[in-house]
Amino acid sequence: MFNSLSDRLTATFKNLRGKGRLTEADVDATVREIRRALLDADVAVPVVREFTGRVRERALGAEVSAALNPGQQIVKIVNEELVEILGGETRRIRLAKTGPTIIMLAGLQGAGKTTLAGKLAKHLKAQGHSPLLVACDLQRPNAVTQLQVVGKRAGVPVFAPHPGATSTELDHPAGDPVSVARAGVEEARRTLHDVVIVDTAGRTGVDADMMEQARQIRRAIVPNEVLFVVDAMIGQDAVTTAMAFDEGVNFTGIALSKLDGDMRGGAALSVASVTGKPVMFASTGEGLDDFELFHPDRMASRILDLGDVLTLIEQAEKSWDKDEAARMAQKFADQEDFTLDDFLAQMQQIRNMGSMKKMLMMMPGAQNIRQQLEQFDEREIDRVEAIVRSMTPHERVAPKIINGSRRARIARGSGVHVSEVNGLLERFAQAQKMMKKMAAGGGMPGMPGMPGMGGGGARKGAKSAPKKKARSGNPAKAAQELKEAQARRAEGAKALPTGAAFGQQGGDFDPSQLNLPKGFDKFLGGGK
Repeated sequence: MFNSLSDRLTATFKNLRGKGRLTEADVDATVREIRRALLDADVAVPVVREFTGRVRERALGAEVSAALNPGQQIVKIVNEELVEILGGETRRIRLAKTGPTIIMLAGLQGAGKTTLAGKLAKHLKAQGHSPLLVACDLQRPNAVTQLQVVGKRAGVPVFAPHPGATSTELDHPAGDPVSVARAGVEEARRTLHDVVIVDTAGRTGVDADMMEQARQIRRAIVPNEVLFVVDAMIGQDAVTTAMAFDEGVNFTGIALSKLDGDMRGGAALSVASVTGKPVMFASTGEGLDDFELFHPDRMASRILDLGDVLTLIEQAEKSWDKDEAARMAQKFADQEDFTLDDFLAQMQQIRNMGSMKKMLMMMPGAQNIRQQLEQFDEREIDRVEAIVRSMTPHERVAPKIINGSRRARIARGSGVHVSEVNGLLERFAQAQKMMKKMAAGGGMPGMPGMPGMGGGGARKGAKSAPKKKARSGNPAKAAQELKEAQARRAEGAKALPTGAAFGQQGGDFDPSQLNLPKGFDKFLGGGK
């Protein structure tokens, strides 16, 4: 998402690096490039004009001129202004104090309302709610059937008393959508569902009949939230459509669909700013789990290639198996060997988090390796899993026994080349070695001289401390060795004179025994 805009802005900010002072010409050139990037991303012209005006005003102010790093200060200003036009702060659903919370979806046909209804229902169900989907799109052929299929996949019941229009009865929709919406709310009260999601009909364009029907449904059910579902790929047309819907049904929030396929992102940057209504949700893929709460600050960080680590952590917490994590932590603490079974379990944990590409794109600086990430094959995880599962239990615990014939058998069983098996075993051996190093308290290898960071052994050529002689396991011999050691210490004590700081009594000291320069003895014996 926002790939084109992100690339342009990142390239623009590279020209500011290393400059200790920014002139007005530098600021004007940067603002000009930002304006072009936003226009190329299909952001509405009034939004671009207002945005670049605020950025220029702040960039020429004291906060940049007094900054130690003006380039970074410009990035900070652009980030803050992006957050502002994206809504400022995260907006969540306002739940009803009594009765079910009613959410009405509105938008053009093809915007993805029906699929988004299922995603929203699953999202709310994961938070402990009990949603009910209501099929009020009785105009589009098989729209009711589609909602029923989506609801079944999401594990959410669907209230659909009428089948709606079919492919053979396009001009005779079955039932009144206003009555269905009202009956759906009553059904939710009767069956104790705390959230009702009403999927309404759309048209290929904004027309009076559609708006009038949407207004009648709104008056009949009095929803707590009206979400305007907009396709993120329609660019500046989103602004015209959003203003028409805002005037017709007075929506309270925006849900962006198909954000994963958007190369420009202009809709997201335009709609919230023009209408003054917050973007609340974003659909980022085809799966029901590809749905997230919209955070303006995190989205701005993604656009500027600053990463979105918080969302990555939230996804990990949501999908990570805590028992498995605790087991691995205990195994790590006990310094047990990291086996291929453990490796397979970790791979499955990562798989549960979703697409590897999406996770890696949330890391700071990911735009620099985006081409490599786009070429990454998600099926690589499947191949690795197939290789490990083709091994015997003993081979997974002791991979060193895997010789040439075993590798050939594993390759045939997993449908890969022997070279891929060899590569996996080599990478696993390196990972196992690193895990052992860390479990032993050595930290990460390759960091010499740092406590807890590995590599803290003796330097090359340095003398090591003498090792103590091991004591014998024979009790009689050990007692004899101890007696001899005590005798040696006693002899050594006798040989050392006592009384002076250096083990020599001052009265017994004879300076003439030393080969000293003439006249030097007066400094030692108290001579004058």
